[in-house]
Amino acid sequence: MPSIEGLLLGEVTRTLDDRYRLSLPSELASGLAEGETKDATCLLAKERPGCLSLWNLARWQKHLDEGVALVKSKIEAGRLDGRVADVQQLGRLLSTRHREVPLAGRGRLVIPEGFREFLGVEAGGNVMLVGAAVCVEIWNPEQWATTIGDQMPTFRELFDQLSS
Repeated sequence: MPSIEGLLLGEVTRTLDDRYRLSLPSELASGLAEGETKDATCLLAKERPGCLSLWNLARWQKHLDEGVALVKSKIEAGRLDGRVADVQQLGRLLSTRHREVPLAGRGRLVIPEGFREFLGVEAGGNVMLVGAAVCVEIWNPEQWATTIGDQMPTFRELFDQLSS
């Protein structure tokens, strides 16, 4: 796997066992567990159908807390009064989008019920683990093939934009 200090990178196929457990390669697991001494708690999020993302909990929680505080202040100030449906949608998504999951020894985690269906891979099936720089994505292999096929032609332009 490529290694660039501070970024989670790589692509590897893994198999979900009969209990929906999965083992991450040590390079990806250690990047997620940064600062943890033994077992770490990560945040698993539904990204898009066929894709889950796994985040370092402390980094994700900070981002989430800041965003929720801003939304709450807008609600209290009456700035979202005309957007009740949007606020409700955000609440539904916050309720179901993510869950804390333990990352046990040897980088093992269990894909929880509700997330399994969203991922669309049965026990015994393969998943693609992809380092997405700031998180690790868990992909349904068919969805990954389609997504990377669509995105790869834009690599050079995206790299040039982000690195200039």
